[in-house]
Amino acid sequence: MAGEGWQEKENQIDYGEGRHFIGRFNRRYVMQRLLVSVRGPKEALQAVKGGAHIADAEYPASALGTPYPLNLLSVRNSLNRAGYKKVKVSTNIGEKQFDRASACQAALGVATAGADIIKCGLAELPLDAAIYLGETLVRTVKRFYPKKKVIPAVFVDDDMQRFLDAFKEGPMLIRKTSADGLLLDTYNKSIGKGLLDYCTLKDIKAFVTKCHRIKKEAWLAGSITSEELTVLWSTGVDVICIRGAACEQKGKGRFGEVKAKIVTELVRTIRK
Repeated sequence: MAGEGWQEKENQIDYGEGRHFIGRFNRRYVMQRLLVSVRGPKEALQAVKGGAHIADAEYPASALGTPYPLNLLSVRNSLNRAGYKKVKVSTNIGEKQFDRASACQAALGVATAGADIIKCGLAELPLDAAIYLGETLVRTVKRFYPKKKVIPAVFVDDDMQRFLDAFKEGPMLIRKTSADGLLLDTYNKSIGKGLLDYCTLKDIKAFVTKCHRIKKEAWLAGSITSEELTVLWSTGVDVICIRGAACEQKGKGRFGEVKAKIVTELVRTIRK
Protein backbone atom coordinates (compact mmCIF):
# COMPACT_ATOMS: atom_id res chain seq x y z
CA MET A 1 0.00 0.00 0.00
CA ALA A 2 1.02 3.63 -0.38
CA GLY A 3 3.59 4.71 2.18
CA GLU A 4 5.42 1.38 2.36
CA GLY A 5 8.98 0.74 1.28
CA TRP A 6 10.89 3.90 2.12
CA GLN A 7 14.17 4.25 0.19
CA GLU A 8 17.29 6.42 0.21
CA LYS A 9 17.89 6.54 -3.55
CA GLU A 10 17.36 9.71 -5.51
CA ASN A 11 16.21 8.55 -8.95
CA GLN A 12 12.81 7.30 -10.07
CA ILE A 13 12.70 3.51 -10.34
CA ASP A 14 9.93 1.31 -11.74
CA TYR A 15 8.93 -1.52 -9.39
CA GLY A 16 6.01 -2.81 -11.48
CA GLU A 17 2.32 -3.24 -10.68
CA GLY A 18 1.82 0.52 -10.58
CA ARG A 19 4.29 0.89 -7.72
CA HIS A 20 7.09 3.42 -8.19
CA PHE A 21 9.81 5.20 -6.31
CA ILE A 22 9.20 8.91 -6.83
CA GLY A 23 11.77 11.62 -6.25
CA ARG A 24 14.58 12.40 -3.87
CA PHE A 25 12.48 13.75 -1.03
CA ASN A 26 9.55 11.34 -1.27
CA ARG A 27 11.72 8.24 -0.67
CA ARG A 28 8.70 6.00 -0.85
CA TYR A 29 6.86 3.53 -2.98
CA VAL A 30 3.66 4.95 -4.44
CA MET A 31 0.85 2.53 -5.25
CA GLN A 32 -1.01 4.65 -7.76
CA ARG A 33 -4.75 4.10 -7.82
CA LEU A 34 -7.66 5.15 -10.00
CA LEU A 35 -10.87 6.28 -8.31
CA VAL A 36 -14.06 6.21 -10.37
CA SER A 37 -17.11 8.08 -9.11
CA VAL A 38 -20.32 6.08 -9.46
CA ARG A 39 -24.00 6.88 -9.05
CA GLY A 40 -25.01 3.53 -7.61
CA PRO A 41 -24.43 -0.25 -7.41
CA LYS A 42 -24.69 -0.87 -11.17
CA GLU A 43 -21.97 1.64 -12.02
CA ALA A 44 -19.87 0.52 -9.06
CA LEU A 45 -19.71 -3.00 -10.46
CA GLN A 46 -18.82 -1.67 -13.90
CA ALA A 47 -16.03 0.46 -12.44
CA VAL A 48 -14.53 -2.35 -10.38
CA LYS A 49 -14.82 -4.92 -13.17
CA GLY A 50 -12.89 -2.47 -15.31
CA GLY A 51 -10.10 -2.36 -12.73
CA ALA A 52 -10.89 0.74 -10.66
CA HIS A 53 -9.14 0.62 -7.31
CA ILE A 54 -11.69 2.80 -5.49
CA ALA A 55 -15.44 3.06 -6.10
CA ASP A 56 -16.60 6.53 -5.10
CA ALA A 57 -20.31 6.88 -4.34
CA GLU A 58 -21.54 10.32 -5.39
CA TYR A 59 -24.27 12.27 -7.15
CA PRO A 60 -22.49 14.12 -9.98
CA ALA A 61 -24.40 17.40 -9.82
CA SER A 62 -21.75 19.35 -7.92
CA ALA A 63 -18.02 19.33 -7.20
CA LEU A 64 -18.07 16.40 -4.77
CA GLY A 65 -21.70 15.31 -5.16
CA THR A 66 -23.01 14.11 -1.81
CA PRO A 67 -25.00 10.83 -2.01
CA TYR A 68 -27.62 9.43 0.32
CA PRO A 69 -26.18 7.07 2.95
CA LEU A 70 -28.45 4.23 1.83
CA ASN A 71 -27.12 4.54 -1.72
CA LEU A 72 -23.62 4.31 -0.31
CA LEU A 73 -24.63 1.22 1.65
CA SER A 74 -26.06 -0.41 -1.47
CA VAL A 75 -22.79 0.24 -3.32
CA ARG A 76 -20.82 -1.42 -0.53
CA ASN A 77 -23.20 -4.37 -0.31
CA SER A 78 -23.28 -4.95 -4.06
CA LEU A 79 -19.49 -5.06 -4.24
CA ASN A 80 -19.35 -7.45 -1.29
CA ARG A 81 -21.87 -9.81 -2.89
CA ALA A 82 -19.95 -9.77 -6.16
CA GLY A 83 -16.71 -10.79 -4.44
CA TYR A 84 -15.11 -7.36 -4.24
CA LYS A 85 -14.95 -7.00 -0.46
CA LYS A 86 -11.36 -5.73 -0.63
CA VAL A 87 -12.18 -2.87 -3.00
CA LYS A 88 -12.33 0.42 -1.12
CA VAL A 89 -15.46 2.56 -1.23
CA SER A 90 -15.23 6.31 -0.79
CA THR A 91 -17.74 9.12 -0.54
CA ASN A 92 -17.96 12.71 0.66
CA ILE A 93 -19.87 15.02 2.97
CA GLY A 94 -20.14 17.94 0.55
CA GLU A 95 -18.03 20.83 -0.68
CA LYS A 96 -18.94 23.26 2.12
CA GLN A 97 -19.43 22.64 5.80
CA PHE A 98 -21.84 25.00 7.53
CA ASP A 99 -21.65 23.68 11.07
CA ARG A 100 -18.87 21.77 12.80
CA ALA A 101 -21.11 19.38 14.71
CA SER A 102 -23.23 18.59 11.65
CA ALA A 103 -20.12 18.01 9.55
CA CYS A 104 -18.75 15.57 12.11
CA GLN A 105 -22.07 13.75 12.29
CA ALA A 106 -22.13 13.49 8.49
CA ALA A 107 -18.58 12.12 8.35
CA LEU A 108 -19.33 9.57 11.04
CA GLY A 109 -22.60 8.67 9.31
CA VAL A 110 -21.04 7.82 5.96
CA ALA A 111 -18.26 5.91 7.69
CA THR A 112 -20.95 3.83 9.40
CA ALA A 113 -22.81 3.38 6.10
CA GLY A 114 -19.80 1.71 4.53
CA ALA A 115 -17.29 4.30 3.34
CA ASP A 116 -13.66 3.33 3.81
CA ILE A 117 -12.52 6.78 2.71
CA ILE A 118 -14.32 10.01 3.61
CA LYS A 119 -13.67 13.15 1.57
CA CYS A 120 -14.49 16.37 3.40
CA GLY A 121 -14.89 19.56 1.40
CA LEU A 122 -13.48 22.67 3.06
CA ALA A 123 -14.55 25.27 0.50
CA GLU A 124 -14.55 28.96 1.47
CA LEU A 125 -12.58 28.44 4.67
CA PRO A 126 -9.28 30.19 5.41
CA LEU A 127 -6.44 28.05 6.69
CA ASP A 128 -7.04 28.49 10.42
CA ALA A 129 -10.75 27.70 10.12
CA ALA A 130 -10.03 24.73 7.85
CA ILE A 131 -7.55 23.35 10.38
CA TYR A 132 -10.02 23.84 13.24
CA LEU A 133 -12.80 21.99 11.41
CA GLY A 134 -10.55 19.42 9.74
CA GLU A 135 -8.90 18.33 12.97
CA THR A 136 -12.28 17.68 14.56
CA LEU A 137 -13.50 15.74 11.52
CA VAL A 138 -10.43 13.52 11.54
CA ARG A 139 -10.58 12.97 15.28
CA THR A 140 -14.27 12.07 15.15
CA VAL A 141 -13.93 9.46 12.41
CA LYS A 142 -10.73 7.96 13.81
CA ARG A 143 -12.24 7.64 17.29
CA PHE A 144 -14.80 5.13 15.99
CA TYR A 145 -13.04 3.86 12.84
CA PRO A 146 -9.27 4.21 13.25
CA LYS A 147 -8.48 2.36 10.01
CA LYS A 148 -10.69 4.51 7.79
CA LYS A 149 -9.16 7.41 5.88
CA VAL A 150 -10.17 11.05 5.99
CA ILE A 151 -9.19 13.16 2.97
CA PRO A 152 -9.94 16.91 3.11
CA ALA A 153 -10.77 18.45 -0.27
CA VAL A 154 -9.65 21.95 -1.24
CA PHE A 155 -10.34 23.73 -4.49
CA VAL A 156 -8.04 25.33 -7.02
CA ASP A 157 -10.53 27.65 -8.77
CA ASP A 158 -9.49 31.29 -8.70
CA ASP A 159 -12.46 32.22 -6.50
CA MET A 160 -11.60 29.48 -4.01
CA GLN A 161 -7.89 30.31 -3.86
CA ARG A 162 -8.86 33.62 -2.24
CA PHE A 163 -9.75 31.68 0.89
CA LEU A 164 -7.01 29.06 0.99
CA ASP A 165 -4.00 28.56 -1.25
CA ALA A 166 -4.31 24.88 -2.06
CA PHE A 167 -0.70 24.49 -3.14
CA LYS A 168 1.06 26.50 -0.45
CA GLU A 169 -1.25 25.96 2.52
CA GLY A 170 -2.77 22.57 1.67
CA PRO A 171 0.14 20.45 2.96
CA MET A 172 0.14 22.42 6.22
CA LEU A 173 -3.59 21.75 6.53
CA ILE A 174 -3.21 17.97 6.42
CA ARG A 175 -0.18 18.03 8.71
CA LYS A 176 -2.02 20.06 11.34
CA THR A 177 -5.21 17.99 11.12
CA SER A 178 -3.53 14.55 10.98
CA ALA A 179 -5.56 13.75 7.86
CA ASP A 180 -4.45 10.90 5.62
CA GLY A 181 -3.99 13.05 2.54
CA LEU A 182 -5.35 15.96 0.56
CA LEU A 183 -7.54 16.18 -2.53
CA LEU A 184 -7.11 19.01 -5.02
CA ASP A 185 -10.32 19.53 -6.99
CA THR A 186 -12.21 22.13 -9.01
CA TYR A 187 -15.32 23.64 -7.47
CA ASN A 188 -17.30 24.77 -10.51
CA LYS A 189 -17.92 21.83 -12.84
CA SER A 190 -20.28 23.70 -15.17
CA ILE A 191 -17.93 26.10 -16.98
CA GLY A 192 -15.85 23.62 -18.94
CA LYS A 193 -12.63 24.10 -16.99
CA GLY A 194 -10.57 21.34 -15.44
CA LEU A 195 -7.69 21.04 -13.01
CA LEU A 196 -4.98 21.93 -15.53
CA ASP A 197 -6.79 25.15 -16.46
CA TYR A 198 -5.94 26.48 -13.00
CA CYS A 199 -2.46 25.13 -12.39
CA THR A 200 0.62 23.79 -14.13
CA LEU A 201 2.21 20.38 -14.01
CA LYS A 202 5.04 21.98 -12.04
CA ASP A 203 2.54 23.15 -9.41
CA ILE A 204 1.16 19.64 -9.10
CA LYS A 205 4.59 18.01 -8.83
CA ALA A 206 5.54 20.43 -6.06
CA PHE A 207 2.27 19.67 -4.25
CA VAL A 208 2.85 15.92 -4.49
CA THR A 209 6.40 16.28 -3.18
CA LYS A 210 5.23 18.34 -0.19
CA CYS A 211 2.58 15.76 0.69
CA HIS A 212 4.98 12.84 0.40
CA ARG A 213 7.60 14.58 2.53
CA ILE A 214 5.16 14.43 5.44
CA LYS A 215 4.04 10.89 4.50
CA LYS A 216 0.60 11.96 3.31
CA GLU A 217 -1.26 11.00 0.15
CA ALA A 218 -1.77 13.41 -2.75
CA TRP A 219 -5.09 13.13 -4.60
CA LEU A 220 -6.20 14.91 -7.79
CA ALA A 221 -9.62 15.55 -9.33
CA GLY A 222 -11.27 18.20 -11.44
CA SER A 223 -12.79 17.15 -14.79
CA ILE A 224 -9.65 15.20 -15.65
CA THR A 225 -9.74 13.77 -19.15
CA SER A 226 -8.36 10.47 -20.40
CA GLU A 227 -5.74 12.38 -22.39
CA GLU A 228 -4.44 14.04 -19.22
CA LEU A 229 -4.02 10.89 -17.15
CA THR A 230 -0.59 9.79 -18.34
CA VAL A 231 1.07 13.12 -17.64
CA LEU A 232 -0.67 13.43 -14.27
CA TRP A 233 0.48 9.97 -13.18
CA SER A 234 4.03 11.10 -13.93
CA THR A 235 3.83 13.58 -11.04
CA GLY A 236 3.81 10.67 -8.56
CA VAL A 237 0.26 11.39 -7.37
CA ASP A 238 -1.30 8.63 -5.28
CA VAL A 239 -4.91 8.79 -6.48
CA ILE A 240 -6.61 10.35 -9.50
CA CYS A 241 -10.38 10.75 -9.34
CA ILE A 242 -12.51 10.66 -12.48
CA ARG A 243 -16.08 10.35 -13.61
CA GLY A 244 -16.78 11.88 -17.02
CA ALA A 245 -13.74 10.18 -18.54
CA ALA A 246 -15.19 6.79 -17.54
CA CYS A 247 -18.63 7.42 -19.03
CA GLU A 248 -19.77 5.98 -22.36
CA GLN A 249 -22.46 8.45 -23.42
CA LYS A 250 -20.73 11.31 -25.13
CA GLY A 251 -22.20 14.75 -24.62
CA LYS A 252 -23.58 13.89 -21.19
CA GLY A 253 -20.23 14.12 -19.41
CA ARG A 254 -20.56 13.43 -15.70
CA PHE A 255 -24.17 12.29 -16.23
CA GLY A 256 -23.21 9.58 -18.69
CA GLU A 257 -22.91 5.94 -17.64
CA VAL A 258 -19.71 4.36 -16.34
CA LYS A 259 -18.61 1.37 -18.43
CA ALA A 260 -16.06 -1.31 -17.54
CA LYS A 261 -14.39 -1.31 -20.96
CA ILE A 262 -13.63 2.41 -20.69
CA VAL A 263 -12.34 2.07 -17.12
CA THR A 264 -10.00 -0.70 -18.26
CA GLU A 265 -8.40 1.64 -20.78
CA LEU A 266 -8.01 4.35 -18.15
CA VAL A 267 -6.38 1.95 -15.68
CA ARG A 268 -3.84 1.08 -18.36
CA THR A 269 -2.55 4.67 -18.27
CA ILE A 270 -0.98 3.94 -14.87
CA ARG A 271 2.73 3.36 -15.43
CA LYS A 272 3.74 -0.30 -15.24
